Amino acid sequence: MNQQQDQPGPVYRTGADQPWDPEDVTKAKGQDPTPENVERARRELAEQGAATIEKLVP
Repeated sequence: MNQQQDQPGPVYRTGADQPWDPEDVTKAKGQDPTPENVERARRELAEQGAATIEKLVP
């Protein structure tokens, strides 16, 4: 039984259900976490929010 929902069954989460750092986004894209890539990911997170993650992680 699922304690969070008090209903039987698994809890499904999307990738955007948790906080992501720019370094995580960079790695999820398969890029090295260089300062330039991390800064680009930081801007994407600031502009697009969770949509940044939803494009990368199911």
